[in-house]
Amino acid sequence: MFRAIDLLSGDDLKNLLKGPMVIAIDGPTASGKGTLAQRLAKRLGFAYMDTGVLYRGVAKTALDNGLDPENADDAAKAAKILAENYSLSLQEDPSLRLEKVSQAASQVASVAEVRNILLDIQKNFAKKPGKNKDGENYLGVVMDGRDVGTVICPDAHIKMYIDADAEIRAARRVEQLISKGLEATHENVLKELQIRDGRDSNRDTAPLEVADDAFTIDSSSLNANEVLARALDIVRGYLIGAQAAMKMHQY
Repeated sequence: MFRAIDLLSGDDLKNLLKGPMVIAIDGPTASGKGTLAQRLAKRLGFAYMDTGVLYRGVAKTALDNGLDPENADDAAKAAKILAENYSLSLQEDPSLRLEKVSQAASQVASVAEVRNILLDIQKNFAKKPGKNKDGENYLGVVMDGRDVGTVICPDAHIKMYIDADAEIRAARRVEQLISKGLEATHENVLKELQIRDGRDSNRDTAPLEVADDAFTIDSSSLNANEVLARALDIVRGYLIGAQAAMKMHQY
């Protein structure tokens, strides 16, 4: 199994990077970025954060408290409530994957104040991800979302953008919903996906876009294992280059 410390020891990584190694993974809905981020973090032994869960959490908080996710003031109130009670365990809440929450998440994410309120949570995690199950500090983090490489961690060591054809993404989303016992049609899911793509890409604050220095992976014709393999190749390439640079510096 390939891990970051297979090429550089924990001490070497710390000395070279001056902090946790940060891998930012962005992309639209159902592109496969979440699956990749989770598997990559596990494979490397890094901490993982799904930044989209924060906005889903705000959306659910708004809906649960009778607030309107389309109203900027209500969305900001919900964000403050979430920030005061936030825990990384939020990622394990299955109710955040409901379609009504997904749509509301896209609405609250377009509110600048909401993004500002949640900014510190994400930046702090990238700098201090905590300890692993063995009680040791994580050597790196993998974060996925829509603006990780452009806004949250513009200086991330590695940036990836995962994309896929809208029709294929809609088919994946339908399969996910049906597997959870929910009703879904390709036509409706595709329409909702296109609406969300437009909202995410055209919002004034932190729109979905490809970072200039990001590696783009089109997952349209790739399965999860193939996407992971390509991502691991990118990480290997970075670490090999870092290792070579460190050796040159020593001589």
